[in-house]
Amino acid sequence: MITAAFDYRRPTTVQEAIALLQQYGDDAKLLAGGHSLLPVMKLRLAEPKVLIDLGRVRDLSGIRQDGNEVVLGAMTTHYDVLSSALLQRLCPLLAETAAHIGDPQVRNRGTIGGSLAHADPGADLPAALIALGATIRAVGPGGERTLAVQDLVVDMLTTSLQPNEVLVEVRTPALAAGQGGAYEKFPQPASRFALVGAAALVTVQGERITAARVGLTGAAPTPLRLPAVEAALTGQTAAAIPAAAAQAATGWEPNDDLHASGEYRQHLATVLVRRALERAVAVATGQAAPRFGHW
Repeated sequence: MITAAFDYRRPTTVQEAIALLQQYGDDAKLLAGGHSLLPVMKLRLAEPKVLIDLGRVRDLSGIRQDGNEVVLGAMTTHYDVLSSALLQRLCPLLAETAAHIGDPQVRNRGTIGGSLAHADPGADLPAALIALGATIRAVGPGGERTLAVQDLVVDMLTTSLQPNEVLVEVRTPALAAGQGGAYEKFPQPASRFALVGAAALVTVQGERITAARVGLTGAAPTPLRLPAVEAALTGQTAAAIPAAAAQAATGWEPNDDLHASGEYRQHLATVLVRRALERAVAVATGQAAPRFGHW
């Protein structure tokens, strides 16, 4: 399969990339890792006349600490996320989740910004970023803006980014003492996308769970936060996890396709949320360590 003909531009700054987006308008597409865009171009489902490759924009790559936050450039690869010693220490949930993405080729070339901007409903990272309370920063000709990850994806393969905006970074709080996270996933065997994936972040004081955030991916057209689960768990002990996880199937409409029925996805949500919460509590209390490595 061969793509339609296109022109190719390689800006070296974010502002140059924005200028090219303004110049070419709807004829242009941004290229990050290419694992989402190039396959649809080969199938002629997308035929941009101009590709704007962000690979030479150095400011868009890297992982650093900024106070009590960790900042990840949008062109940081999934492999860099899962192998980062800084993330494994300050935000292990994100490093653990990145290890579940695709295969070695995808992890080595795919980027966090490209994945978030593509907004595939089966992507792994949104669940963890929602659980962490992460934000993204986008820059356009009118300046920059910050938005929560759950406000980025508005529908399947559709985000709230403007056509001339570039997603430049992701910010996530570093974990504090007494916090633990976990990601559990049921993958589609061929693509490794999540039929359902659940991420949990809990804060434990003594025997009580004083705070909880739960993110879900793959189950619906957009990634979800599960406030009913969080409310049922806050202030309770770990014994409340099964009852709280049962709330994971409520309040949203599931995807129903050839890979899994909506009913099955709702069932998976309750199972995976329970597993993620149980392991998150174990990590928070020092009874288990985060899981790093390839899956």
